[in-house]
Amino acid sequence: MAIAWPRTAHRVAVQRNLPVPMPDGVTLLADRYVPVGAVRPPTILVRSPYGRRGVFGLVYGRAFARRGFQVVMQSCRGGFGSGGVLDPLGDEHEDGMATLAWLRRQSWYGGSLAMQGPSYLGYTQWALAPFAGPELRAMATSVTASQFRDAAYVGGAFALESSLIWTTLTASMGSPLGGAGALLAPRRTRRAALSGRPLTELDVLSAGRDMPFFQDLLAHHAEPAAYWGRRDFSASVGEVGAEVTMVGGWYDVFLPWQVKDYMAMRAAGRRPYLTIGPWYHADMRQMRAAAADALGWFRAHLMGDPSGLREQPVRIYVTGAGQWRDYPDWPVPGMREQRWHLRPGSGLAPENPVESEPDRYRYDPAHPTPAVGGPVLLGNSEPRDNRRLEARRDVLVYTGPELRRDTEMIGPVRAEVYLRSSTEHTDVVVRVCDVHPDGASYNVCEGVRRLLPGAPVADADGVRRVEVDLWPIGHRFRRGHRIRVHVASGAYPRIARNLGTGDPLGTGSAMVAARQEVFHDPSRPSAVILPLISP
Repeated sequence: MAIAWPRTAHRVAVQRNLPVPMPDGVTLLADRYVPVGAVRPPTILVRSPYGRRGVFGLVYGRAFARRGFQVVMQSCRGGFGSGGVLDPLGDEHEDGMATLAWLRRQSWYGGSLAMQGPSYLGYTQWALAPFAGPELRAMATSVTASQFRDAAYVGGAFALESSLIWTTLTASMGSPLGGAGALLAPRRTRRAALSGRPLTELDVLSAGRDMPFFQDLLAHHAEPAAYWGRRDFSASVGEVGAEVTMVGGWYDVFLPWQVKDYMAMRAAGRRPYLTIGPWYHADMRQMRAAAADALGWFRAHLMGDPSGLREQPVRIYVTGAGQWRDYPDWPVPGMREQRWHLRPGSGLAPENPVESEPDRYRYDPAHPTPAVGGPVLLGNSEPRDNRRLEARRDVLVYTGPELRRDTEMIGPVRAEVYLRSSTEHTDVVVRVCDVHPDGASYNVCEGVRRLLPGAPVADADGVRRVEVDLWPIGHRFRRGHRIRVHVASGAYPRIARNLGTGDPLGTGSAMVAARQEVFHDPSRPSAVILPLISP
């Protein structure tokens, strides 16, 4: 998806360390990148906890100023010269509103505003956008969402590895290691997570000191509403008046909720753009594509030049086919749900289930089922061969017949698993893989659901119908390949292991193994529901 950047037009002047006062007396610092010769050009606001110079200054400041925009890059509170203490996600609405009020008082501000940025920088956009008024003309968001709660507690479980990586990363930003902290964070995190220590001790093991945000995540796992209420802007996505473009990746930790934001805007009658590529969260290819997308978007909606816009609002990369496709909406037209039923003898097929005995496995939290590949905040999350995982006795594997023709699945994916467990506290992990002719089994998407007493409710035989939302997909299963489904109860350390006791997430140490039964008969038809695109 190559998009040409326009020829450079402007030299750039930079004003450093502009003080931006907050209502509570804290001062945040910002740098202003100015295209020399432009008179009150459109303003792009970038609010970041990761600094405003170095790579960030080049990519989000200087690059856009050279193309005629003035860019205000602000450090969020508690970092890189800005006052106060970083309370992750907690102050971005109030600080964003105060920053907008400050912009309006500046003689160089012309009243035409855009916002830009990925991940946390995208979240700061959603925290401000519904309340910014008509001067906010455009937003360019990437690998982000209007709330991070569901990504932290994915399926009700705890996204241990990604949460601990971010904690470790933020702890290192002010250290002498600087940017090297981002490179070391995944390794430090994995070493801490695999230590077997209680979760409440892992921030010290990984980051070297207590991290209040990580402790808050653990403390508010059981009752997230109390903590997340002021950090969740998903309910107001439909109220955003700005033109919004979204760039995501099939292997990104925030993709399911980014797609929900797109659908919320569509339900409100808006026409955002959505691009999903074969990218993971910190993928440089995604960053380049998002920058090019933002430039075309801002030129169209702030400068009246729509030449960089595509005709169709949805563009996705179909993995397995190696093709970009444009569509008028998501879910894409022509998609229909197709149930692939789990069958006896480790089979998988669209045909109706048959009478059969349940399959059984034992999940032991003392030796948790690992994850091979799958979305994580930092590091390459592209598909990996899962054959070693599939050889474990705590993973059920169901494989379909050899496909007679190319089969494309584009859209949301979910599963229904009929489970009976020896413990009321357990997890269900479902994964879809593409099995190549040589036997290699590459993960395509997955999801998890944490079960609690009475949720979901068991029938008279103790069997619970468990609904699991998986990551959406855009994938071609080629002729001669097979579709495979895993059912397990762990994906460690990406997902914190379920101890089986219901003890508090952070401090629990006792463990209870779970004896699991998965049913696949006509009255309990366990299945994965795939988004088939008819040929």
